[in-house]
Amino acid sequence: TRELRVPRTERGRRTQRAILDAAAAEFGEKGFHESSIVSITIRAGVALGSFYTYFESKEALFKALVADMSGRVRDHVAPVLAGRSGVEAEGVALHAFLDFARAHKEIYRIIDEAEFVAPDDWRAHYLNTAARILERLQAARAQGELGVEPSEVHAWAIMGMNVFLGLRFGVMDASFDLAEVSAQANALLRDGLG
Repeated sequence: TRELRVPRTERGRRTQRAILDAAAAEFGEKGFHESSIVSITIRAGVALGSFYTYFESKEALFKALVADMSGRVRDHVAPVLAGRSGVEAEGVALHAFLDFARAHKEIYRIIDEAEFVAPDDWRAHYLNTAARILERLQAARAQGELGVEPSEVHAWAIMGMNVFLGLRFGVMDASFDLAEVSAQANALLRDGLG
């Protein structure tokens, strides 16, 4: 069973994107169980029949949304990493993630619910994120910036820090200067692993 059917036309891509965006808002506000396909299609401004062109069920939509949100975080962070490496890259990546979390607060509810609604996708989200962090840490080590050999433990610890910084300074309170938050966290990383 495929979660995401790739549309053949630009109009189809726009419709599918509208459904995914509406689902993010709906699931983010009401949670998975209280949301309905009808309310999502109304929010998206598409016919109910269009929903089934792209998704088999509410569960399939949710699974596709988890993968979509994970990919959107990756795609939001990747451009700011261009030309940057080492420990500096982690600070820049964190700043970009915090910025994304502020604009997409619903990501926290969606990822939290994914543990129960789409556990394989939830697991993949975290495993893939940690793998990207570890890859950046290994590059920093190769450049001589880290005094320790980076491990999966380091990557998961950094991801945990980033997740909770996003919760505190992205979701709970958007008044903090994200550059300062990411600079302090990056100093912790630089001085702790350097």
